[in-house]
Formats: sequence, structure tokens, C-alpha cells
Amino acid sequence: MLRPPWSIPKKGFPKPNAKQQALAEWRHADLREAEGASKTTAKKIADVVPAVVRQINLDKKQSDLEILKVWNNLLDPNITAHAQPANLVRGTLFVNVDNSAWLNEIVRYRRREILSRLQMAFGPDLVQKISFRLG
Repeated sequence: MLRPPWSIPKKGFPKPNAKQQALAEWRHADLREAEGASKTTAKKIADVVPAVVRQINLDKKQSDLEILKVWNNLLDPNITAHAQPANLVRGTLFVNVDNSAWLNEIVRYRRREILSRLQMAFGPDLVQKISFRLG
């Protein structure tokens, strides 16, 4: 006599015991695999979040936003109207300046003042140098 298809275990799945076989026949389906899938090892969110934060570089994005906020509040509005930080790479803050006249003004006369203010706000390790460029 052939068994009904709902009670035949899938290839590689262990043979059902008497209780599991009786349940499968009663349900007209073998739910052992689905029940086993629901018993997957769940991870705590506290274990998952740090890896996700590292993977999407959220720390870097947050520090970039902090620099932008401090830049706009700490410096002269004339400078912030023409120069905005673009990114921070290994201690060097890259700043885009909208025209060559302001680039010349900032590089010649304001570079040290801007760097010292940023270092006072964030410490000397985060912003070590500033590179200004047209952009």
C-alpha cells in the first residue's frame, strides 16, 4: 500500500516518529519542516545593531553631521555662506568653496582660525588638517 504524499518526508529530512506521523496524517500535511523553521535561533537586537551600524558607516555619517552643525554655528556666517565641509578622511577635513576669491581669502587668512576652532570643538584627533578646494 502506498502512503499518501503528505506523510512522506522530504529527502534529507529525518523519518517521522509515530507521534509526528499520526499528526501528519490527521492534519493531511507534514508540518515538521515548517515547525522546525519557526524554531530558528533568534538573535537579540542588541547583538545585531552594532554590526549593522558598522556595516552602513553610521558612526562616520553622524560625525560628518556633527561637523556640519558645528561648522555652521561656530564660524563666521560669511565663511559658511561660501564654504561647506564635504567629508572627513583620516583626520583631514575636505571643504568645498564656491569661488576662487573666497578660496584665496580662507586659505590665506582664515585657515588657522578655522582649524583651531574645530579642534577646540572636537579635539585635535578628529580634525588634524583642512583641505580647501573649489567645488
